[in-house]
Amino acid sequence: MHYLERYSAPAAQLRRVLARKIALSCRHHGEDPAAHRTVLDDVVSRCIASGLVDDQRFAEARAATLRRRGRSARAVAATLAAKGVGRELAQQASSVSDEEELAAARKAAWRKRLGPWSRGDRAASRQKDLAALARAGFSIAVARAVIDGAADEDTDSGTLTS
Repeated sequence: MHYLERYSAPAAQLRRVLARKIALSCRHHGEDPAAHRTVLDDVVSRCIASGLVDDQRFAEARAATLRRRGRSARAVAATLAAKGVGRELAQQASSVSDEEELAAARKAAWRKRLGPWSRGDRAASRQKDLAALARAGFSIAVARAVIDGAADEDTDSGTLTS
């Protein structure tokens, strides 16, 4: 319960954390961790039933956080899948409109000082900037639109405007 008070987690992540703690405790006490598997399953199912663990809510909240940080839809889906969210749920939570994907790419470019926000020669670093956005999971069309576009930076606050 202490873990869930501090962190939001999907069921698979909670199961991994509890299994790791059980294994550590069993090693210390000389017991077999497999004997506690039913207790682990029971605790996880009770957490799901009581609403403490909700994969849908976790996926939506985590996806929104990652999008605000400029992560691509592909990167969001991969992060959610790594946390133990089901593939379909991860795809659903990470799906966004083209405008939102472009805004996330602009945010990523701004944070990494790519394209219009570069301090150096834009033409010389164009291919490297495109490659950086492609590695971040953005499509080549989105990367080109951002790198070849103009900066929409609010110079007073230093924030990105769409």
